[in-house]
Amino acid sequence: MSFDPRTSFGPQVAATYDEQPRGDEEAAVARLAELARGGPALELAIGTGRIALPLAATGVRVDGIELSEAMIEKLRAKPGGDALAVTCGDMAEVQLSDRYRLVYVVFNSLMNLITQDQQVACVANAARHLTDDGVFVVENVVPDPMYGLRQDRDGVDQYVDASRVEPGRVSVEVGRFDRATQRVDKCHVQLTESGFRLDPLALRYVWPSELDLMARLAGLRLLHRWGGWAGEPFDGRSLRHVSVYRR
Repeated sequence: MSFDPRTSFGPQVAATYDEQPRGDEEAAVARLAELARGGPALELAIGTGRIALPLAATGVRVDGIELSEAMIEKLRAKPGGDALAVTCGDMAEVQLSDRYRLVYVVFNSLMNLITQDQQVACVANAARHLTDDGVFVVENVVPDPMYGLRQDRDGVDQYVDASRVEPGRVSVEVGRFDRATQRVDKCHVQLTESGFRLDPLALRYVWPSELDLMARLAGLRLLHRWGGWAGEPFDGRSLRHVSVYRR
């Protein structure tokens, strides 16, 4: 599947990105405000400002890096969006002059970098932007080694998941997983009486232990790991993790 993050997070996705809140925004903002200790903060893959805008409303100065111009335009259209300094570019490469007490990347956005080298570069770039007492925070899914997969006749892992089945609308996610590269190529398919819509996406799953090594290469060490923004314990049944790193 051909994948370009600039087009996969284009106007169509940006227009509907905020339609379904995750439900953990309040807890995420409270935790990040605590970790920022007054700020300033830098969000990698700031998107439409789902977290950045309420965090800024707590008094923390929030800057951002975002690859998609369409997502930035959606952020700018929101109240307070014009007040945030957002740089359009690759979060693994953009280097800003400021240093931050908090750098963070949430909701699996680190996985939008689809090679290990890009992810390593991103963690190093995050560390580069930290103050001496700053912290780097990552919220990410914990990969499921089974992933609900089955092998097709070509020996490729694949899956189909119906997330919504209604009389006038069906939402299906289909994907293929390469265990060697940890890459998933998937597509969200919306089927309605008026037609269909395809939203392709590619991700590279990263394990918590792998992320710890990336951080170590960047001169960081794990300070906390929780199972969610409220500080839930992280264990073998956790579906996601919130990891905090410092020098």
